[in-house]
Amino acid sequence: MALPDWNTMSDVELVHHELQLERDMLTARFQLATNQLEDSSTVSKLRKGIARARTAQRAREIAQGLSKDQLRNTHRGSFAPGESKAAEGESAGGFLQGIVDKVGGNE
Repeated sequence: MALPDWNTMSDVELVHHELQLERDMLTARFQLATNQLEDSSTVSKLRKGIARARTAQRAREIAQGLSKDQLRNTHRGSFAPGESKAAEGESAGGFLQGIVDKVGGNE
């Protein structure tokens, strides 16, 4: 999983990337619980990716003089969940995808 360049991403792209990582984390946790996850380190990698994205968001908020989580709250409404680049090659089953969609509110 290649790390994105946080400095070249726009605020919207950064927030959407973090939200997609959170969605991928939910899917990975379900797969881990049902023994469908091939690489158990995926959960740890996703968690660290989320932390890196949030750190970059907070640094931008401080630089722009914004309050905590203001970037995230501003741009989360325009997020449209899509297929993750991190989970390419991994296919979630129909049942698992249905659960993720229900939790994510995509029903």
